[in-house]
Amino acid sequence: MPATWINVLLILLGGGLGLAFKNLISDRLMSILTHALGLCVLCIGIGSATGTQDMLCVIVCMVAGTVMGHAIDIERRLEGAGDFLRARLIRGKGGGRFTEGFVSASLLFCVGAMAITGSIDAGLNHDYGTIVSKGVIDGVTSISFAAAMGAGVLFSVIPLLLYQGSITLLAGWIGPYLPAAVITEMTAVGGVLIIAIGVNMLELGREKIKVGNMLPAIFLPIAYLPLAGMLPFLP
Repeated sequence: MPATWINVLLILLGGGLGLAFKNLISDRLMSILTHALGLCVLCIGIGSATGTQDMLCVIVCMVAGTVMGHAIDIERRLEGAGDFLRARLIRGKGGGRFTEGFVSASLLFCVGAMAITGSIDAGLNHDYGTIVSKGVIDGVTSISFAAAMGAGVLFSVIPLLLYQGSITLLAGWIGPYLPAAVITEMTAVGGVLIIAIGVNMLELGREKIKVGNMLPAIFLPIAYLPLAGMLPFLP
C-alpha cells in the first residue's frame, strides 16, 4: 500500500497549503493546474491501454462492460450515494463547514474510476504510477477544497486509506491466481478508463463521459480470455 500512503500525504500537504494560503489561491490558477494534470492523466491512460496484446478483448470488454454499467446505472448510483451521505452528515452536524469539507472531499477522492483502477493496478502489478498520479491530482484539488471548506478536508484521508488500501490488498491476494494475459488486458482496459478521466478533466467532450458506467469492463477479461480460448474463430 505504499502508493495509497503517498496519496494520503499529498492530500495532507495540499490541504495544509490551502489552509495556510487560502487568500492567495485563484480559481484561474486551479483551472490551469487541472488542465495540466488532465494532460498527464491522458498520457498515463494511453501508456496502459497500448500495452494490450489483444485489442479485440479490450473492445469487447469495453462494450459489454459499458452496457452492464449503463443497465445498472453505476454513475447515477454513485452520485446518489454521495448526495445522500452529504445531505445526512451535513444536516446532522448543523451544516458545519468542517463536515461539509470532510464529506465532499471523501466522496471526490474515493468515488472514482482512477481510485479503483489504480488500486487494482497496484495490487496486481505492483505498479503505483496511477495511484501516485491520482495523489498529485487529489493534492492539488485539496488545496482549493481546504481553502474553501476548512480542515475537514484533511480528515478525508481516513476513508481514502481504508477504501484504496482494501482494494489494493484484495487485488494482491487474487493476483497470483490470475494468468498474466488476464492481468495485461485488465490493465489495458483500465487504461482506457483513465483516458476517459483525462478527457473529462480537459472538458474535451460536449458531455461528461460517465466513466462510472464503464467500470465493469475492467473485470471482464477474467471471463473473456478463457471463453475466447475455446472459440477457434477468435484471434
